[in-house]
Amino acid sequence: MSSSPIARTVPRTTVDAADDYLKTIYSHTEWQPDPITPNQLATRLGLAPSSVTEMVKKLHAAGLVDHRPYGPITLTPAGEQRALAMLRRHRLIETWLVRVHGYGWDEVHDEAEVLEHALSDRLLDAIDAQLGRPQRDPHGDIIPAADGSLRRPDAVRLDQAPFGFAGRVVRISDRDPDVLRVLDQLGIELDEPVWVGESPEGGAGVAILRRAGTEIVVSPAVAGSVWLEARPEV
Repeated sequence: MSSSPIARTVPRTTVDAADDYLKTIYSHTEWQPDPITPNQLATRLGLAPSSVTEMVKKLHAAGLVDHRPYGPITLTPAGEQRALAMLRRHRLIETWLVRVHGYGWDEVHDEAEVLEHALSDRLLDAIDAQLGRPQRDPHGDIIPAADGSLRRPDAVRLDQAPFGFAGRVVRISDRDPDVLRVLDQLGIELDEPVWVGESPEGGAGVAILRRAGTEIVVSPAVAGSVWLEARPEV
């Protein structure tokens, strides 16, 4: 892995933490436009706000983030490049664990969090080649190319899709393993065509129609974790 500005001034363990911060900041805005706040970042990382404040100061000094007191945190071009490199590592490792080692898609996140800091660039490239240069991970998240480029589908979250919307599942958030297990039980997976049905009374969830003609109602938590790409022909 190439060195970053912060790598020359702080211990390696802090560099790993910095990479986690940058990856989390990027991921927050990957599927919605609002930048992350320090409190949101602390919650996502499971850290005390004071710890986050100190690290954000270091990242700002290293030219990796922009931040003003009490304001949101955004990545600089250098910070975004570093974040994309870490996302590439994380998502390739998740794909490798599922395809080669038989992990479930609800089991890979924590393993990848550890391994992404340990694998060499050479081994990562070998994994990428072994997998056939995949373009997305088991949850549908785009794997950035080695140069940091990526093309994200134009998708809408299931709980925000209008009645009658026709599309295919292109992304499922991996933040909640319980949601992934529910989707497994329902047999809902990437690329499945679905139609958004009429919402149940009382906002108890979202109704979806499946190709077999069956209708199911998924909970708000599940609906908020699924993204659909419009496909009128489905």
